[in-house]
Amino acid sequence: MQHSDVRHLVIILGDQLNQDNPALEGFDAKQDQVLMVEASEEATHVWSHKARIALFLSGMRHFANTLRTQGISPIYLTLGTHAFSSLESAWAEYIAKLTPQKVVVCETGDYRLEQALINLCATLKVPLAIRDDTHFLCSRSEFKRWAQGRKELRMEFFYREMRKKFQVLMEGKNPIGGTWNYDADNRKPFAKTGPQLLPVSPKVALDNISQQVLADVEKHYSNHPGSLHHFIWPVTREQALAFLQDFITHKLPQFGDHQDAMWASPEHSAYLWHSLLSTSLNLKLLNPREVIQAAEQAYLEKHVTLSCAEGFIRQILGWREFIRGVYWLDMPNMAKANHFNHQR
Repeated sequence: MQHSDVRHLVIILGDQLNQDNPALEGFDAKQDQVLMVEASEEATHVWSHKARIALFLSGMRHFANTLRTQGISPIYLTLGTHAFSSLESAWAEYIAKLTPQKVVVCETGDYRLEQALINLCATLKVPLAIRDDTHFLCSRSEFKRWAQGRKELRMEFFYREMRKKFQVLMEGKNPIGGTWNYDADNRKPFAKTGPQLLPVSPKVALDNISQQVLADVEKHYSNHPGSLHHFIWPVTREQALAFLQDFITHKLPQFGDHQDAMWASPEHSAYLWHSLLSTSLNLKLLNPREVIQAAEQAYLEKHVTLSCAEGFIRQILGWREFIRGVYWLDMPNMAKANHFNHQR
């Protein structure tokens, strides 16, 4: 493909690893180009744990391979093989080099990055299409309409409307069981003996890609906190689906009772009954709809209690969507806020 022939330069970020990424809609390999960049600044502008860095890099490299199997050959800039410290500097170079008719991206999860791309494209005078992130169940504009005119934003009221809209754990207009929220049943402390009969968390196989990523992280981020000796996170769609199934089968039945409880004794698992699905949702290896549906189905099939299913679903359909909405509603003020005047 000649540079002048590039119609769309599609930018895919490290937390946009879903095959139904809106930025890829209508993609034509003959005239469009994907750009993915591993930039060191993304691990240093907020000092990151080594495992978090490895999670993103391994997920990105695996996703790039998935694109290749689909006939999409991304321009992929691997850490240590290029001189760009920031995503913005890499974007600027390749926009200038490829001179695309348009830059296309899915809504970012980070205000800082979205503003950087908007400003860059304005400076370079190239059109930018930011497509709605359909991964989430509530769009930014929908949340803004919901929040408009309210004296206070309460997750509980937002959550109830989401339940009604998507008919999750509902009987017509009413919640199954007659109650919206089972927090009262889901905040039990552990006995003095601590958590008992804990399920074993699933393991991920470290293939050649992941092993190279771990080596790269140790090389480039040796002074960052944390250890990679027990890297447990899913980095592919297949691994994430396996974690979801394991959670529904082995952990969800006890998740509700002690979802907020903690226990520090080293002989107990650090993960208790928690799902370990947050990273897969945040990288978009899992769709929240399929996670919610799996939990709801487990209740309908009498595999778990209503309180267990509701407590878990509320985290995704309620809190996850609500906090995203508040973030985009308030930025950039949220990033500048410092109510207690902390200086460290």
